Amino acid sequence: MELIHPIFKWLHVIAGVLWIGLLYFFNWINGHFVATLDSDTKKKVVPELMPRTLYFFRWGAAWTWITGLVLLLVVYYHGGLTFNDPDSGFDTSALVMIAVTFLGVFLYDALYKSGLASNVRVITIISFVLVGIVVYLMKEWADFSYRSFNIHLGTLFGTNMAFNVWFRIWPAQQKIITAIKNGEAPDGSLVALAGLRSKHNTYMSVPLIWTMINEHHAAGVLSGGKFGVTESTNWLVLMLVVALGWHIVYQLYKKSGKVEGF
Repeated sequence: MELIHPIFKWLHVIAGVLWIGLLYFFNWINGHFVATLDSDTKKKVVPELMPRTLYFFRWGAAWTWITGLVLLLVVYYHGGLTFNDPDSGFDTSALVMIAVTFLGVFLYDALYKSGLASNVRVITIISFVLVGIVVYLMKEWADFSYRSFNIHLGTLFGTNMAFNVWFRIWPAQQKIITAIKNGEAPDGSLVALAGLRSKHNTYMSVPLIWTMINEHHAAGVLSGGKFGVTESTNWLVLMLVVALGWHIVYQLYKKSGKVEGF
């Protein structure tokens, strides 16, 4: 186990850098670049560029998720860091919240297929409230430790993101690229779906990265007892970071639209 931990953490970071780097490239660079191309140039460039980048994009996502799962099993479930009390067992509440971590993606997918998704402000508020409920229940009901409910939220976001890559973005992009290669207009609904889920992944990625670094280095500072944070309110710090992370992404989207070529 002592050998698995550093090796898989190393692989996890490599895969994550590959995945998230391409995610940011797609959302803040490539979309604006492709919009400047005429149809003939797009027909030549897109079928050559996108399959190559999407190959590393989807496999980066897959290996980030797989190595992250191994780390969760080794460090938390086997390493005894899941609960505030190291001697606690996996009772019903813990098993339910672990199930939510990995199966919540289906609620997310259904929510953003519903009519509520047409109102961005409403669906964003609902999403934020649901995330807050999940974090609160992990802490207060399942008795997850500070580090544990951080990393489980990261796992929830990461699972949503990997699902989007493999089951929403990649299938849509295959049809979009084929249409462009054939000189046809891509299905607008597929373009919208791929773009929206890619945007969701970008918004989830920033707080996800926080959960990865915070659970190691900031736990002693923000878990309670410093800067006015108490044991009963430390989960609110994580929610504040989620909101801040989403705002950072929003500002970067605005900035990306203003960056121009020569």
